[in-house]
Amino acid sequence: MWVAPSTLRRVAHKHQVSLPEPPRRRAAPPARPWPETISWAPNQIWMWDGSWFRGARRHCVAIIDVVSRYWIDYLLTPEFSDTQVQLLFASALETEGLLGLLTPQRLGLPVDDPRRPILVACSDNGPQMTSNDTRQFMALVAIYQHRGRPHTPTDQAHIESFIGHIKGEWPHLETITDPAALDVELARVRQEYNHLRLHAGIGYVTPADEHHGRGPAIRRARQAGLRRARQARIDYNRKHRNDHPGHRP
Repeated sequence: MWVAPSTLRRVAHKHQVSLPEPPRRRAAPPARPWPETISWAPNQIWMWDGSWFRGARRHCVAIIDVVSRYWIDYLLTPEFSDTQVQLLFASALETEGLLGLLTPQRLGLPVDDPRRPILVACSDNGPQMTSNDTRQFMALVAIYQHRGRPHTPTDQAHIESFIGHIKGEWPHLETITDPAALDVELARVRQEYNHLRLHAGIGYVTPADEHHGRGPAIRRARQAGLRRARQARIDYNRKHRNDHPGHRP
């Protein structure tokens, strides 16, 4: 006979029978703080990871900005190693105009000095993230590596959500078999994601607007427009309240 586990536990508890229990999972350690000089602003906190596209048999290594949700850059590659990580971050720093921050004075500071990093790069604990070559490159370009806690996927929630949205909203990307065609389509999707798609996590503005400082003004203008529209409806209804059929004064 088959008995549900809950029934077995209830009967065992009733008859005071102790059952072997699996060991309790250890609680995740507290998250590591990042340098105090890093602020909650665009181009201060990046998050990165890779995802496999089975149709073209290629890895897409992507970087997003945690604050603005802006898709910074990506690299489509047949293998995902620390070499690709270095190429991607070098391109992203140049694209975002951050190479000018790598001054001799900054690079001359000790590696553990909180004033040295120009930004934080968050990731999981994959071999590409923990390799010595990646660590040395990040130190060379003054990027502070912040790796999530083991068995705690919520530490990488932003990049996991980003990958899920890309594959969920553009499912045809998984069916493309030509790597060159996939690269062209990813570039188009990145443009649409950054400049057309309204993002719920940043108040329904585009990541490009938030990344380049236009987001707060857009949200304020939207709220002001809603207030004006509400007041216009109230004024109209007060002015025409006697015009409705069946109204009794």
